[in-house]
Amino acid sequence: MEILSSRTLLISSDPAALTEFYRDRLGLAVAREYPGGTVFHAGAGFLEIPAHLSADAPAHAADILWLQVRDVAAVHRDLAAKDVRILAAPEIKPWGLIEMTIVDPDGRKLIVVEIPADHPLRRDVRK
Repeated sequence: MEILSSRTLLISSDPAALTEFYRDRLGLAVAREYPGGTVFHAGAGFLEIPAHLSADAPAHAADILWLQVRDVAAVHRDLAAKDVRILAAPEIKPWGLIEMTIVDPDGRKLIVVEIPADHPLRRDVRK
């Protein structure tokens, strides 16, 4: 199977509120808007909020988005000023990443990650 592109669809009981959160509070750039929803740039991938699909139940607690940023401390300050619900402030985890956890309007967790310059994810491990 050859995958040409991918995106994650976030199904919500209130797509308008979820769109506002990702567009206005997190500041994700809009890749495309169409009559049934919005697609956002999310690094090398995409997040789509399809307004034509809805969920009667809240987002499952196991749904987590992992978003890498350049400066998690700056993101923390920005999101706190925008009243984004922050579950965990930035901290260095045992695996060496600096992470914070926030929540979207549907209760979905987002882990915001900064990869330090000396972390193995930044090293060229090719032989």
